[in-house]
Amino acid sequence: MIPPAAAPDFLKRAGWGDAAIVPLAGDASFRRYFRVLDGSRRAVLMDAPPPHEDPRPFITIAEHLLGQGFAAPAIYARDLEDGLVLLEDFGDLRVKEFVEDNPDQEQEVYARAIALLADLHRLPAGNLPPYDRAVYQRETGLLTEWYCPAAEMEVDGAGYVRAWDAVLPLVESASPSVTVLRDYHAENIMLIDRPSMRGLGLLDFQDALTGHPGYDLVSLLQDARRDVSPETEAAMLALYREMASPPSDFDAAYAVLGAQRNAKIIGIFTRLWKRDGKPRYLSFMPRMWALLERDLAHPALEPVADWFAANIPSEKRHHALAGFAPA
Repeated sequence: MIPPAAAPDFLKRAGWGDAAIVPLAGDASFRRYFRVLDGSRRAVLMDAPPPHEDPRPFITIAEHLLGQGFAAPAIYARDLEDGLVLLEDFGDLRVKEFVEDNPDQEQEVYARAIALLADLHRLPAGNLPPYDRAVYQRETGLLTEWYCPAAEMEVDGAGYVRAWDAVLPLVESASPSVTVLRDYHAENIMLIDRPSMRGLGLLDFQDALTGHPGYDLVSLLQDARRDVSPETEAAMLALYREMASPPSDFDAAYAVLGAQRNAKIIGIFTRLWKRDGKPRYLSFMPRMWALLERDLAHPALEPVADWFAANIPSEKRHHALAGFAPA
């Protein structure tokens, strides 16, 4: 976490030349974050190095969300050539740690996050690419591309694509399409001291698309990194139905989106281990398989469930990669 070489000059041009740069966090991509301290002033430096990263989508979506009244980080300065962006600092209080320390307030905080989504879904979607069949299939394909080879399995790849083709029409017909943040979960939602937008700050939305309103609900309620109780998930889905009046096929669409997202994440977490040398992501696999299996139990997923039963039996799930991972 050494600051990028261009950071001091960038901060000087932005009026933060005397600031200290302190490592803050990295994530599952090439992006890194640093806290910038200058007396009582605080900001966050995003390092999104080209050609691996492009900060422009983040900036565009942040400005769109800010324009709609949501608490995205304000953009203080940018250098697109070096991939540097100076952002508003939302502090350190993430929903994840807060609800883990205050489990009695889980449903209260999640209800605020659900209400924010309902507000977002009532507004026009951003000018963003669609979450279409090609994107869904590319993402689900990460499981057969990365997980299956890592677990030393040969599977019916063409049949996998056909199985998803049979169920994806259910989620392609969302009307109206909404802004889908795509990584809306407890590690990317900040509790901030601000009355607007229910005191919730939004992060990590640079991959946003327009698509089905159920996707961000799945991201929040079937969280890859923390267990959300079935009781909380059911209560929050009921609250969303009350606030947003989704169509009658919403439960089936939620299950399809859950299976799609969870299959994708199994592939991504395997890639983070195999390609990027981050074995800690393997610890999430039991949760991801449990979530995927629960979604596959919905009748709307029968073609996909049948494929998994034939190609990845139960003993090849959950802890299947444990024998291949370094100690």
